[in-house]
Formats: sequence, C-alpha cells, structure tokens
Amino acid sequence: MNIRELADLAGVSASTVSKIMNNKDSSISPSTRERVLQIAKQYNYQSYSSLIEKGTTTLTLGVVFRSASTMNMTLNGILEAAQDAGYTILLRESGGNMEKEAQNISVLCSHHVDGIIWEFAGADSAEQMQVLDRHEIPAVIFQSEHEDAINIDCEELGYRAAQTLVNAGHTGIACICAPDPGRETFAEGYRRCLFENHIPLEEGLVFNEINSSLMHKIASHTISGVICAGYETAVRLYDAVGKLRYEFPYDVSLVSLRDDSREKDVNRRISTFTIPHYAYGKNLCGRLIGMIEKGEDSGPAFHEKILLDNEDSVGIPYNHHSKKITVVGSINIDNYLKMNKLPRTGMTVNSSLSASYVGGKGINEAIGAAKLGQRVSVIGRVGNDVDSDMVYRALNIFGIDSVGVKRCAGYRTGQAYIFVQQDGDSMISIMSGANEALSPQDVREAERIFENSAFCLIQTEIPMETVAESCRIARKYGAQTILKPVACGVLPGELLENVDMIVPNGEEIHAICPFSDDMEKQAQYLLDAGVGTVIVTLGAEGCFVKTRQEAEYFPAVPFDVIDASGAADAFISALASYLLMGRSLREAVRIASYAAGFNIAREGVTPSLVDKNTLESYIMQREPELLRGAE
Repeated sequence: MNIRELADLAGVSASTVSKIMNNKDSSISPSTRERVLQIAKQYNYQSYSSLIEKGTTTLTLGVVFRSASTMNMTLNGILEAAQDAGYTILLRESGGNMEKEAQNISVLCSHHVDGIIWEFAGADSAEQMQVLDRHEIPAVIFQSEHEDAINIDCEELGYRAAQTLVNAGHTGIACICAPDPGRETFAEGYRRCLFENHIPLEEGLVFNEINSSLMHKIASHTISGVICAGYETAVRLYDAVGKLRYEFPYDVSLVSLRDDSREKDVNRRISTFTIPHYAYGKNLCGRLIGMIEKGEDSGPAFHEKILLDNEDSVGIPYNHHSKKITVVGSINIDNYLKMNKLPRTGMTVNSSLSASYVGGKGINEAIGAAKLGQRVSVIGRVGNDVDSDMVYRALNIFGIDSVGVKRCAGYRTGQAYIFVQQDGDSMISIMSGANEALSPQDVREAERIFENSAFCLIQTEIPMETVAESCRIARKYGAQTILKPVACGVLPGELLENVDMIVPNGEEIHAICPFSDDMEKQAQYLLDAGVGTVIVTLGAEGCFVKTRQEAEYFPAVPFDVIDASGAADAFISALASYLLMGRSLREAVRIASYAAGFNIAREGVTPSLVDKNTLESYIMQREPELLRGAE
C-alpha cells in the first residue's frame, strides 16, 4: 500500500497522511489522526520517510531476548498482543553476548522501530539505553535485574512453593534453584517462607543441582520435601528418587514451577505452579504500546493469580506416618550457678561455676524424647530477642519440629536461675517471660500439630487456661496427656478429667491435694477426679505409681548426684518414649528411672539427657530382662 491508497481509504489528502505518519500533525483533529492510524495498522503501512527519518511511526516493535529456548510462551503472548494492536515484530537474539546485543539494538534503531521489548544480556546492558534515548525509542525491559524491569515474581513463587509444603507439615524442606534465567530470586522466597514460619534455615538444604548430598538426605528422610525452580530439574529428581524405589509423596513431597508451554506430563504426577508466560508476554507488549501511543506506563509489576495445579506429589512428611510426641510448655534459658551451699536470707555465697543452656520443662522433655529416638513437635513461645535464636538452633540440632514455637514482640525469652549445691540439691527461680503469652487461642491455631500424636506432654509453667485447652485438644486427637504440675495449687476438675497421667513430686502432690498428708489418699483423689495414672517422683526414694487397678513403689536407680534439677523432665520424656515403643507401664517406669539417674549424674539438664543407645547399653548390663520385655 502506498500513501495515496491509504489517503483514499481514510478520505483525506496524501499530505495529511504524511503529516500524521511523521508526527507533524498538530493541526489535524484527533479523530482524523485516529482514523488514519487505524487503517495504517490494518494494512501494515510504512511510509518511505520512515526508513530514513527519526521519530516516524512504523507500527513495528523490536524484541531482543537472550535465548529462544527461554522465551517459550512469552514470545507467543508478545506476538498476539502486537498483532491485535496492528504492529509487526522484529526479533533479535543476543545469546547473552554483549557485543551481539549492541549490534541488535543498532539494527532495530536503523529500522526505526516504535519501541523495544528487551531482555538484558548482562549487567552492563543498561549502557545501551542511551542509544535508544538518542533515537527517542521507548523500551520495556523484562526478566532482568534492572530497577525498571518488569519481572515475573519468582521470589513470591518460591515462597508459595515452600508454603505449600509447610502447610502439609514439612520442616525439612530443600530448595533446588536450578540455573533457569529469571528465577534467581526463587530461593529468596524459600528463605523468607522458612523465616516467617520459624523454621531454621540450613544453607546446606539449598542446591543448584541434583547431587549425591541431596539424594542422601532424601534417602535418610532428613529432607521430607523439595521445591524446584525448574520443571526439567523436577523431572530428573522424580526419576532419580524412583530409581531408589522411593515414592512421591509417601517418601518425599515435590513442588515445582512449570512453564505454560508444556503439555501435561502423564508419566509423572508432579505438583506444579504454572508460570503464565503467555499472559506475561501480552502484558509486556501492551505496556510498550501504551507508552508509544499514549505515553503511559501502567506500573512496574506484573501480577497474575497463580494457583497450584494439583497436589499429586504433596503429602505429609514421611515421619508423620508414625506416631509422635507433642510437647506444650515452657521454654527458658537455664542460667546455672554452682556453689558450696545454697543461699538463705541474709547470706552471701560465691559461685564456683556459671553456665547457660536452653531449657524450660517443655524444651527439656522435647529434647529428652528426641534423643531417645522419638519424633517430637513443640508448641511454645519465645521472646523477640537473641535468646530465641539459641532456642531455634537447639531444636534444629535435635530434629525437633519447631513450627509451633513463635516469637512474641515485647517479651523476653523465659529465664530460669538455677542454684545448685555441691551435693546436687538445687533451688530454682523463674522469670516466665514469653511463656506467659502462650494463650488458648495460640494452641487452637496450632491444632494441626496434635495430629498423629501418641502422647502430649504438658507442664503448668504456662497459663493454666492454656494447659486446660492443650489437654482438651490432645484428647480430641486421641493423644494421651502427661501433665507435670509445677508451682501450682489445686487443679480444676475440668482439667483433671482430660489428664491421662500426672507426674508430681512429693511437694507438688501436697500442693495440689492439700487436704491430706497421705500420699496414697492424695493419689486416689486424683484418680477419682478423672486422672488415669498417678506417678509421684520421690528423688532418692524412687517413685510411687497408682492406677485404678494397683499401686506400687519403684526404687530409684543408684547414681551419684551432681545436679538433680532436671530429673523429672528426663523421667517423663523416657516414660512417654518407651510407652510409645510398646513397653508396659511397669517397664516404662523402670526405664525412665534409669534416664533420670543419668540426668542427675551430670551438670545441666539438656546436656545430661541420655540418648537411646547409651541408655539401653547401660540397662543391658544391669537389667537385660527389662529390654527383652520380661515382667
């Protein structure tokens, strides 16, 4: 089509067409200009002067990209939007080469394109922007680190992929940020998700490729879920895991990003977030046309609602197929002071040793059970302080699920000040701190943590209404509750109705049953109130166990006493652990007595909690029939 043919179709003179196409149309009405441009778009008209003059309208757009293999549906979206708007496209590929990119920009400028959609080849590509400025050619930059670039939010996709696994109960989550261009921020979203869910971040779980370390962690179930930035990487992982004769999602869960150009993989059922490249391409082209025709830029971000396509490869963590122990209770930093004699009123004593450990009865019982081979989850509160980092590190070291442990602004992590006499006797003063902030609502919000729990260990170093709600929810999910009453008086009847076992010491049972000095009568009162089993720990005298069927005293296991402050925590964690292993109550009590003995024979509570191998090796030397299941 020539200028006269266009003029005839538009019903104007050839000079009018020339002025409009050369942007010299200030004296021409907007309606006439719109009519001429519309016809020019329909017939892809280019004026002769557009080949030699700057600033003319050519109805041509340039696209510069790094590699055709990475463009997938983005280019289709660009082409569709350009065609709908009456523009043609000139494509140029840089291959990531800066010199070739400069040549591409020069070629497009010589063709007087109206605008350019540009994927930078590298960090220095922005220097070429001055070339476009000289030619007065607008550009939309995409999939680049430039501050004005329009990018698909891969950080958000990384966050959502990780959150999908967190919602399913995973804490051991690996990230494979495969070398997919434009997805460099995927791992940042993964890190942000773990931080906001209070899951300790291990940089050793961030991979750039599938390697032997990753496969070993999957095989050992250290990793229960994986997110992938690239679908091809996910496919390779899927096949590699299959060769180990493991299955998705029973052994490991998998979530990947997926390009919208891919057909559904019928051979591999992988849960994916499909990246809307087609819509992204249309958005890029629409932005550029808006800049060309109206001088408008509709904003710096591309937002498209992206949903998980399916949940075929997402399941509960492998370890959740077995029963676990959930602990609801206090989290402290234990500050130890050792001295020859405990202080009293008007007396000053010197300390020979000071040390700090992660503690609190909730943490002590959780670590004790974890060291005995149990899967453990904790619900509790810590402050928004440095001590909270110490708590999270400790939970991570012992493989304890810390999703239910949250930071509380305005609170300090609980502190326990423990004074230990040379003969092992001790006295403790506690600053509750964030433990006071653990509310019934907090427990209700963490209700899913109770799922698949065999036992729930609870202590009264948290608000009593929270103790009651924890017992109620544990009972709802079929978990047996073991309550340790600490620094409390008479317990309400509605609480005792939901307690399966209560483990006070001699002083504590007098505090909760002050109407009698007879321990057996006190125990019977608790049974009549609804408690299933009463176990009174008596220090060097052993313990007293009473159920509805029988009552029995168990002697203590002889150990030298160094620090008796955590004996009950060690006892309870071992009691629950061996009941979960199928031991009878008598066997579990006896084994728990050995665990308590190990604890009092060393300094500090958590450092002294015994591991399963050490405990059972010791018992095999003294009471081998106990581990063989003999009565």
